Amino acid sequence: MTQKGSMKPVKKNKAEEPELEPLCCCEYIDRNGEKNHVAACLCDCQDLDEGCDRWITGKSVPPETCERIMDTISDRLRIPGLRGAQKVNISILPPLILLPVFLRVASWHFLLGVVVLTSLPVLALWYYYLTHRRKEQTLFFLSLGLFSLGYMYYVFLQEVVPKGRVGPTQLALLTCGLFLILLALYRAKKNPGYLRNPASSDRSLGSSQTESLSRDGQEKTRGLPGAESAGSLSNRTPKDDLKGPCRVSAGSPAKVKEDWCAKCQLVRPARAWHCRICGICVRRMDHHCVWINSCVGESNHQAFILALSIFLLTSVYGITLTLDTICRDRSVFTALFYCPGVYADYSSALSFTCVWYSVIITAGMAYIFLIQLINISYNVTEREVQQALRQKTGRRLLYGLIVDTGQLLGSYTFL
Repeated sequence: MTQKGSMKPVKKNKAEEPELEPLCCCEYIDRNGEKNHVAACLCDCQDLDEGCDRWITGKSVPPETCERIMDTISDRLRIPGLRGAQKVNISILPPLILLPVFLRVASWHFLLGVVVLTSLPVLALWYYYLTHRRKEQTLFFLSLGLFSLGYMYYVFLQEVVPKGRVGPTQLALLTCGLFLILLALYRAKKNPGYLRNPASSDRSLGSSQTESLSRDGQEKTRGLPGAESAGSLSNRTPKDDLKGPCRVSAGSPAKVKEDWCAKCQLVRPARAWHCRICGICVRRMDHHCVWINSCVGESNHQAFILALSIFLLTSVYGITLTLDTICRDRSVFTALFYCPGVYADYSSALSFTCVWYSVIITAGMAYIFLIQLINISYNVTEREVQQALRQKTGRRLLYGLIVDTGQLLGSYTFL
């Protein structure tokens, strides 16, 4: 009987084996919790069929249908992996595909270059306001920034260096600057100073540790006057400890309401703020930077400023080397606006187009760097500036570059 009884669990395990089978390299679990295959990425998509039918017949596609189509595409866009097909963020792909195409088309003719280089910032700003309004994270700008660095360096090696005007030392300096940019970006991408709920860390203590702590407290206070009250204090739960500051600040309910974060369930320290995109509070939050897909706060502000400064120096140096190669015997500023015969050679035209693309990106980063330096010198953060402008408590100075928030803040701890 015991042998027969022991055989039943074995049969049960064999019956459950098909449910625990590992995924092959092309299989994945979709958003509905079902097993799917990469080869079936275009099958059973009613929203896509409906959208195509409405588009062919000239009818408008509802926004809800477009969102469902994008969700389906982002869920089915995967690459094979060791533990099943891995999901690919769809916002990474447009810069990898469109940027080389646009720059090469712009190098065909001067007028095409003007149209393309003018439309690229407009499209980037449109996509920024679209994602900013929906309060969602995107890897588009991080992918655009990293791929722009790599592609500009690739064009420099393929089109500029072979002309013989760039020496080994200059190439080594440019390469070193590129690696320093990536290192600073990696440091800026780390924790900006997230605030965690202290109750969650207190709950991580095991029951045995809590019992031993309370037992030690009772032994130390045994035989002393007021031991019962001390024991009751040692037996307080973490929730009781969290209620202490709330009782102390109960006299100023407006201040508590302002500093209390209902989403993170904690009292924010001074100058901290909740990021609606990251979904967490950040110490001395400056702003959410789409170029690093993270917040800029107390812990990574220095790395962010360092990345901007190294990028500006490296970009200006690369632009100077390129213009000195394709437009000889001319100053950098003159060659940027007047370089005759540059479109006669496709290699020179592509290099000149990439120079202007780099100038546009560098000008935007220089503006951000200038605003950051002004805010640091006036001991304000970008969030405090925008809040003062929304509440109409600040005033603009020096053509809008400086904003007087009207607040007296403590010493700035940037350095």
